[in-house]
Amino acid sequence: MSPPPRRTRRIALFAPELMGPALRQAFVMLRPDIQWANPVMFVVEVGAFLTLLFVIGAAMGYSASQVPVGYFVALDIWLFLTVLFANFATALAEARGKAQAESLRKTRFDTPAYRLRGREIEEVSSTALRPGDLVAVTAGQVIPGDGEVVEGIASVDEAAITGESAPVIRESGGDRSGVTGGTRVLSDRIVVKITAARGESFLDRMIALVEGAVRQRTPNEIALTLVLSALTLIFLIVVVPLWWMAYNAELYMTSYLGLSQALHSLGTDVPTLVALLVCLIPTTIGALLAAIGIAGMDRALQANIIAKSGRAVETAGDIDTVLLDKTGTITVGNRRATDFIPVGNYSAEEVGRLAALSSIADDTPEG
Repeated sequence: MSPPPRRTRRIALFAPELMGPALRQAFVMLRPDIQWANPVMFVVEVGAFLTLLFVIGAAMGYSASQVPVGYFVALDIWLFLTVLFANFATALAEARGKAQAESLRKTRFDTPAYRLRGREIEEVSSTALRPGDLVAVTAGQVIPGDGEVVEGIASVDEAAITGESAPVIRESGGDRSGVTGGTRVLSDRIVVKITAARGESFLDRMIALVEGAVRQRTPNEIALTLVLSALTLIFLIVVVPLWWMAYNAELYMTSYLGLSQALHSLGTDVPTLVALLVCLIPTTIGALLAAIGIAGMDRALQANIIAKSGRAVETAGDIDTVLLDKTGTITVGNRRATDFIPVGNYSAEEVGRLAALSSIADDTPEG
């Protein structure tokens, strides 16, 4: 008896197997060429490194500021934590998508295959099959790999792969000879010639589709990035002159009014202004913008919907009509009637009686 296919398990948000790689990736994403794609966080990172220079200068005694070095250190830590949190959120969302693909890969299981060697039949693992091998599959057994029927005719249940609940006929010759690994033969016996090598099956291609999903920027994300960049530039233009105004005010008060240390020196003003700039610019939205797009793709994957890009997920939100190419696309397993919904003055019992009478000769699953 072949083992039943396992369901993909849902990955917890803060699963231990995700936290470590996501944390390491958060530090890797500190590279300026990566941060440049997000102007808001790039400004925060530049401010963090600029503040770090003042921390080093103050620790070596090159700062004339009377503010304790601990103030600079605490400020710099918070700036770096802001950037790392944004990177961690994005890395964690990406790690969840990769973990879902890994979970899908684990659904593959080894099934016994009965390979034909001349007149002899040997039982081997499905992973040992190579293109060109001939395997015999009888009723109740799972087809061990993608291939073509070269002998016999059988009824095959492909609900797990195609969603079609009604069994399909597969026979040698013609356009109904192709079979997919993981489907189950319901009747008779067929001989299948394996055509897909290990790693090239239908399920493998589906896994590759999930892993190869590219996070393309959606139109709304691009527009929002432009708005956030414009706001960041405006606040940058506003904050930078404050240093010049404070510096000249200090010189005026010291030289002309005789006030000593009326304002803090240059070493204090710059880190403080950096903190002011970070508070003014839309840091929160800029930090989570990428993670939101990736989370949308991951949410669709949890519903067994493979999205190759965030653009597709965003476009799907505007869809009000869906055209399905065949019956069975939205069915789960073998279809069956679950309820009678009468129209007009008919009762549910009467509708059920009439449905039973009209389907006496119906051999479909609905009948």
